[in-house]
Amino acid sequence: MLTAGLGACSSSDSSDSADGPQKLTVWIMKDSVTDDYLKRFKADFEKTHKDATLDIQIQEWDGIGQKVTAALASNDAPDVIEVGNTQVAQYAASGGVKDFTDKTSDLQGEDWLPGLAEPGRIDGKQYGIPWYAANRVVIYNKDLFEKAGVDAGAIKTREQWITATEKLNKGGSQGIYLPGQNWYLLSGFIWDEGGDLATESGGTWKGALDTPEAVKAMEYYKQLQALGKGPKDSDEAKPLQHDVFAKGMVAQEISVPGGAKIIEQANPELKGKIGFFPIPGKSADKPGSVVLGGSDLIVPEASAHQDAAYEVIKALAGDKWQTEIARTMSYVPNRTSLAEVLSSDEGASVMAAAAPQGHATPNSPNWAAVEANNPIKAYQTAVLTGSDLATAAKKASDSITKTLNTKS
Repeated sequence: MLTAGLGACSSSDSSDSADGPQKLTVWIMKDSVTDDYLKRFKADFEKTHKDATLDIQIQEWDGIGQKVTAALASNDAPDVIEVGNTQVAQYAASGGVKDFTDKTSDLQGEDWLPGLAEPGRIDGKQYGIPWYAANRVVIYNKDLFEKAGVDAGAIKTREQWITATEKLNKGGSQGIYLPGQNWYLLSGFIWDEGGDLATESGGTWKGALDTPEAVKAMEYYKQLQALGKGPKDSDEAKPLQHDVFAKGMVAQEISVPGGAKIIEQANPELKGKIGFFPIPGKSADKPGSVVLGGSDLIVPEASAHQDAAYEVIKALAGDKWQTEIARTMSYVPNRTSLAEVLSSDEGASVMAAAAPQGHATPNSPNWAAVEANNPIKAYQTAVLTGSDLATAAKKASDSITKTLNTKS
């Protein structure tokens, strides 16, 4: 680690000598990028910005929300903070995050992935600058596909996916391992149908799982989930779906491409036998919608070095270091024009192909509270275990409505 621990922010002017370079404190989340990437960035930035030095501090995800909120309200905040893209609305609501709307053109914002840029834009103002993205794809067992006579490259639509999975669901293998509570996948189906998780009008939010579009999406999810033996009452972590896939009798799972590495670690015999394709869409002309996760970069209003902090963000979000983060981490870069950087990485290139169909979760400061209790998961389990779909959908929607409209 370049700098371990959370320590004091130490970004105030008192840390700089009268004639020396400005010392910028940058908070980066643990395991977002490699130490080597950060070392190379630090050396390059300081070489090209003689008036600045970087103190890069690694932060733990656990409890980071409270730490960032406290930092934004302090007089001694770090200069740049990496945040989860769905967290920007929560932090911007505090009033302590710098507005970069007038810098979006300079940052080539017209080229940003829409689903990654949207969470950083609150009420028309750009507070979060997209850094990197990741989304889910279909990971498949090439041997099982070949044995069943299924061509993964020919699966373009949802109907084709069902047909192929039915063929794969024979001979003792599972056509797909899909836990009942994969709400990320359900969200994509809802967006494909033209629905949403929640909608906002006049400052008031309303849960939308009970709309005809969302109900149709859940009906499809139920059909697909039935073609495997995934548990109906848990998510991808219980049990860890990669461990189930690694046993060699599961034809498909839904994951970010990096899941393949975990599978290969658990079962080295599967190395070279794992493939990837985008989650199919309603029609063959484009992949299915996906939740586009990732990170944004923000600058606190309390930063003592806002101009220099902007230069850090501009560098990290620019062509050179976007290309480097894609090649180093197999992340999707923040720009649509850089997708080809991943062309030599099978899993990452498939992920990048689907990224333009990425969406963000509802852009509310209270969305994190929805995920904490997650009525969507409870809704999925209820439907999959026999509850009336319409009743369960309304209950979940009412819960989302209540949470999103709760005043902090």
